[in-house]
Amino acid sequence: MDVVLEKLKTLQEILSEKIVLEQQIQEIPKQLVTQKELLERMKKSFVEKSQEHQRAKSAEGEYRNSLFEAESRRERAEKNMDSISTQREYEALDREIQDAAGKEQEFRAKLQREERIISDLNEQIKQNQEMIEQLEAELEERRKGVEVEVASKQAQMEALSKKEKSITPDLDPEVLFKFERIIRNKMGRGIVAIKGGVCLGCNMILPAQFANTVRQGEEIVFCPYCSRILYYEESEQSEEDFFNDEDSGSLSDLDDMEEEDYEEEEEEEEKVNIDYEE
Repeated sequence: MDVVLEKLKTLQEILSEKIVLEQQIQEIPKQLVTQKELLERMKKSFVEKSQEHQRAKSAEGEYRNSLFEAESRRERAEKNMDSISTQREYEALDREIQDAAGKEQEFRAKLQREERIISDLNEQIKQNQEMIEQLEAELEERRKGVEVEVASKQAQMEALSKKEKSITPDLDPEVLFKFERIIRNKMGRGIVAIKGGVCLGCNMILPAQFANTVRQGEEIVFCPYCSRILYYEESEQSEEDFFNDEDSGSLSDLDDMEEEDYEEEEEEEEKVNIDYEE
């Protein structure tokens, strides 16, 4: 049994490292998320500015045509002034000239406004294009770095898996299944000492009879409180300093608690597995 416990301690280190590596492999690609989001925002802005630029160019064309028509109308009316013969004709042409001149000013102001908008949009679009190209280059470089980093972590995982396979053949598959589950749920600690009648995993005081069972080392024993595998470690103080009949309880009490604890453990494991798969 001592050999089995030593193997479990070694296996604990391996599984803990694997769990950390798995988490890192999942987290590494998330480093690209911020850059991707920024790039998408820049592309969206580029599209919006381009659409706005097209609308401005269309409006510019319309105002330019309208200005040309107003100028032509005014010039025709001014030429016709030389051929009028009555006051009524003069007043009519004068109104037409004034109206055409007013339209000229209106369309010229609108045209100038659209030209300023187009100029500003051209500068913004140019800046967006440059920023997009820069972000795409940085993202591609970072993506390559992520691939290298993930490959390195996966290589470490494979090396650990080989070590794991060299340890597990002689171990009980059911114990291994529970052990790995405990390590995932207990922050990498699946096997701990019981010292002075206290589980060093959850710091709960265990009954003297239960502690003696662990001390004998004839079987794999799980803590009824935290479900970790226990091994005995001598304490500088005597067992009597840690136990009395009222505090320690009995094994029958632990049996009831153990059944309830394992049910909670399975529910917690299902939740962890669901979160892990997502």
